[in-house]
Amino acid sequence: MPRLPDPADLEALRMFDTPTICNALEIVAPARRAGGFIRRPLLAPFPELKPVVAFARTAIIRAREPHPRSREEAKEIRLGYYAHIAAEPLPSIAVIQDIDWPDTGFGAFWGEVQTHIHKGLGCAGVITDGSIRDLDAMAADFFVLAGSVMPSHAHVHLVDYGGTVSVAGMLVSPNDIVHADRHGGVVLPPEAVKEIPTAATLLARREKVIIDASKAPGFSVARLRQAFAEQEEIH
Repeated sequence: MPRLPDPADLEALRMFDTPTICNALEIVAPARRAGGFIRRPLLAPFPELKPVVAFARTAIIRAREPHPRSREEAKEIRLGYYAHIAAEPLPSIAVIQDIDWPDTGFGAFWGEVQTHIHKGLGCAGVITDGSIRDLDAMAADFFVLAGSVMPSHAHVHLVDYGGTVSVAGMLVSPNDIVHADRHGGVVLPPEAVKEIPTAATLLARREKVIIDASKAPGFSVARLRQAFAEQEEIH
């Protein structure tokens, strides 16, 4: 495994929302400008939670039909998945692809029990295009982005875990570093982690020039032109 980022560097990224992180990536990793992030809407039932930065753990689920495994085989794959969630490096974030298309989200894998289990195993949250339920009973401070809310878990079961998945247009592999908040998520190139806060701060300083100008009395296109010029001088 490549050298892991310093925990302090990851914690520093939590000070920024995910749109700001995406903006900063345009500077430090310009080739990533049009990829690596969630591209379809997901709901955030707890929008007040701080951003999360965690190492991806992946799985595929479905719920329309009963699982084809024996009871014992189903238990073993579930336990193997939990070991995957709990493996170092931590914190983890579950990234779960639902393959019940066109009935994606037919049954909810996520609710009261799963959020408590995952949190107890060092998982900070979940990003899924599947469904969730038990909103009032989920583990406290557990980050959630999901495709829908549904009342039943139907026949929901794990198909596989530990491979590359696609959730709302974001491709994710195990141990990818994911930054996420109520706006969505983005996979971070490990080599860019240290540079992102500096780039984000620079962009905030540049944006402040424009915003301050727009709030001032007598704002005009001429003043906006001047503000654009001032912005370009900030390095």
